Amino acid sequence: MSLSETALPFDDIRNLVRSMPGPDDEALAAVRARDAQLTKPAGSLGRLEEIAEWLAAWSGKSTPKVSRPLVAIFATAHGVADKGVSAFPSSVNQQMVENFAAGGAAINQLCRANDLGLKVFDLAVSMPTPCITEEDALDEANCAATMAYGMEALAGGIDLVCLGEMGIGNTTVAAAVLNGLFGGTAEDWIGRGTGVDDEGLERKRVAVDKAVSRLNGEKDPLEILRKIGGREIAAMVGLIIAARLQRVPVIVDGFVTTAAAGVVYAMDPSGLDHCIFAHVSAEAGHRRALATMEKEALLDFGMRLGEGSGAAIAAGIVKAAAETHAGMATFADAGVATKSE
Repeated sequence: MSLSETALPFDDIRNLVRSMPGPDDEALAAVRARDAQLTKPAGSLGRLEEIAEWLAAWSGKSTPKVSRPLVAIFATAHGVADKGVSAFPSSVNQQMVENFAAGGAAINQLCRANDLGLKVFDLAVSMPTPCITEEDALDEANCAATMAYGMEALAGGIDLVCLGEMGIGNTTVAAAVLNGLFGGTAEDWIGRGTGVDDEGLERKRVAVDKAVSRLNGEKDPLEILRKIGGREIAAMVGLIIAARLQRVPVIVDGFVTTAAAGVVYAMDPSGLDHCIFAHVSAEAGHRRALATMEKEALLDFGMRLGEGSGAAIAAGIVKAAAETHAGMATFADAGVATKSE
């Protein structure tokens, strides 16, 4: 799958979204039929049963299985960080990329605990995008190319992908994108991110307000993305779309990854049906975004780290749902009487 060379790169993206397939009804029916025969009361595994059905519907596998899960972290830098919207300097970006490579980050431990693959995509960490309060983050061609780059993250037979990100200032960018997509005020979407104080929070509010004001009422999701988004959000939008086309279920992590999901949702509300939202982060705007899109997260642990950390934990639950459904005996296999016998 690739984007053609056209005068309007976003047209390629829009065409891909229009061509996204629906669920595999046969696989879904097979899972439901088997679930009805498993040695347990109907519905007794609650959301685990729903997850098994979701895996089947969007992977096309009548026996849900997770063999090659990947946490894909997209790392970049944002010019808006110079506005004092984060408690950490932009130099942390490169240091954290090195920490991922050395195996010292939280996500490394979570991937090991849940037997997940991990790949970090460096999206020009040393070259911040222009400050979104003053200039567009990306032009159309670069935004589309970054989305295409994100699509390539599925290479190698990945069958479950967890979205992750890293970049100082990116909760400010995510808040701006969500504000642009879904309305409200800057205050509705901002939070303390890495732990800014009250003055930092006010700088964040001003930055989001200025960025969204620059949109001048623009409602096209892709235009909002390129003007006030960032490279990691663009790459994750591309990955979400590609995953749907390739029948790879997606686990969305926290606030920033949800901003990427919001772009897809604004293009097509059914465009996230192949996604599960891992957790509700400590960013107030995250809960608002999930409510706006009518999505229910699996976990509420008060996390706000990013890195795909919540998605990695959720992946363990998804794997457990698949193993439980596939490995349990039926009443007939186990010689267990049903309640009607």
